[in-house]
Amino acid sequence: QVQLVESGGGLVQPGGSLRLSCAASGSIFSINAMGWYRQAPGKQRELVAVFTSGGTTDYLDSVKGRFTISRDNAKNTMYLQMSSLKPEDTAVYYCNALGYSSSGLFNSWGQGTQVTVSS
Repeated sequence: QVQLVESGGGLVQPGGSLRLSCAASGSIFSINAMGWYRQAPGKQRELVAVFTSGGTTDYLDSVKGRFTISRDNAKNTMYLQMSSLKPEDTAVYYCNALGYSSSGLFNSWGQGTQVTVSS
């Protein structure tokens, strides 16, 4: 069983910064794709940033230039550096990972971390 644990959310003023972390644990053989999603109240979950299976990164248009996704493969940990935060970035942020473990193919989600941007 692969588990993902997010951390780093909180309350921040507009224009501020936060860094989210997502640590994967379990008998992981490989992580093929890993990304961050968010869901605001009353809205559908949307992809914010992702490492694709091809090794490239992609971002939601509204966060380009403000958010940066990174990962430490040795630690099976992914990060999302968020800068110039806006109230519309307020949401629960989830990490997702797709890969192979000792149990076969996995597609795991974290429990989510709340990000609130407000003055």
